[in-house]
Amino acid sequence: MSISALDRWIEAITEERAVVFAKRLAGNDTLLTRAHQAGPYLPKTFLFAVLPELDRPEIKNPRVKLLARIESHGDQRQVKATWYNEKLRGKTRDETRLTRFGGSKSPLLNPENTGALTLFAFSRTPDGPLCSIWVCETLEEEERLEAYVGTVDPGRGVVWEPSSGSIDHRLQRKAACELAPSEIPEEWIASFPSGAEVIEKTLQLLPGAALNPDKRLLQRRDCEFAVFRSIEQAITLPRIREGFDTMKAFVDEAQTLLQRRKSRSGRSLELHVKAILGEEGLKAGRDFEYNVESDKGRRPDFLFPSQRAYRDTAFPPDRLAMLATKTTCRDRWRQVLNEADRIPTKHLLTLQEGVTERQFEEMTNSGITLVVPAPLHRKFLAPIRPHLLNVGQFLDVLEKRRQN
Repeated sequence: MSISALDRWIEAITEERAVVFAKRLAGNDTLLTRAHQAGPYLPKTFLFAVLPELDRPEIKNPRVKLLARIESHGDQRQVKATWYNEKLRGKTRDETRLTRFGGSKSPLLNPENTGALTLFAFSRTPDGPLCSIWVCETLEEEERLEAYVGTVDPGRGVVWEPSSGSIDHRLQRKAACELAPSEIPEEWIASFPSGAEVIEKTLQLLPGAALNPDKRLLQRRDCEFAVFRSIEQAITLPRIREGFDTMKAFVDEAQTLLQRRKSRSGRSLELHVKAILGEEGLKAGRDFEYNVESDKGRRPDFLFPSQRAYRDTAFPPDRLAMLATKTTCRDRWRQVLNEADRIPTKHLLTLQEGVTERQFEEMTNSGITLVVPAPLHRKFLAPIRPHLLNVGQFLDVLEKRRQN
C-alpha cells in the first residue's frame, strides 16, 4: 500500500474523530504460537472506553458486534469484541480481544505479521461501532505512523486521538520508578534531560546486579520509561493547561513531544546494554567498544573486543564478536548483515515477541544469531527457542572468545 493511501487513511480517521490504539502484533495476537486466542488483544480499559456496551460483568464472555475494515489490505468483515471474563467465575482468564477475523488469511492473524506496527481506530457511525485498522507492511509505513504516535515498542501500547493530537501512555505497564514533581531536578524542567541522563537516573533507581542480566534489562527498560514519562508529564501538562494561541504553537509542541520520544527510544536499548556490560565485568576500550566504525561507514552498536583488534588482520576472527540492538527485528535484521565483514556470525539483541519459522530460518542462514531476554523466550515457537541466546548466554559466548 502506498504512503499516500496511508496519509488518506490518517485524514479519514481524524475527520471521524476516531480513538486509536497502536501496538505491535505479538505471537498471541497472530496465529504464530497456535495458542487459539482467536484474535488480537487490546487492553480492557481501552475497549470499555470505546465500546462501553462490552462492560457487562453479569454476562459470561460478553460480545459486541462491529464492522472492521483492514484498510491497509482492503479487507472488511463483521467481527466481535469479546471480554473473556471467566476470572469473575472462579477461573483465570480476564482479557479482551477482537475476534472472528477469519483465520490465518487475515492480515491481523497472519503469523508473518508478528511484530508489525498496527493501529486500531474506533469510531461511531449511524450503523454502529466501526474499527478501522492499518497493519504496516513496510518500514516506511511504520516510520510514517510513528511520526504521529511516537515509537511503539513490543509489549507497549499507545492511545492516540488524531483529531486532537493527544497521546496517552496510561495503559503502559506500571513501574516503581515514576517520579513525583518534587523528585525531578529543576534543570530538567528547564531543559529536558538527554537519554543518557535518564538512563543514569534509572540505574540509580535500580542499581547493581541483584537480578540476572536478562531480568535486569527488561525491568530497567520499564523503569526508564516511567522516569521519562514522569519528566515529560511535568514539563508538558502545564503547557497544555495554559493552552495555545495558535495552531502552529500546538503543532510545534506536539512535534517536539514526538521527536523527544523517538530520540529516547532510538538509543535506549543500546545504552542499557552498555551499562550491563560494564556491570558484568567488561571494560569499555578493553573488552568492547560502543558505536565505533568496523568497516568504513559501518557502525555496529557493539564491537568486541575493540576496533583496533577488528582492523588487525592478524587478530583471530574467532575471537571477534559484534552485537546489534533493535527493539524489533521484523525486516530490520537485514540492516545488520553488512555491519562487520570480518565477523560471519552476527548477534542481534531484540525485544520482539516472536518470529515465524520461515523468518528465523532466513535470519539463521544469513548468519544472524538472535539474543532475546530469557522471559521473552516463551513468546517464540517451541522449535525456535533452543536456538535463541539469552543475555547471560551471550555474555558466556564473549567470555569463551576472550579465553581462546
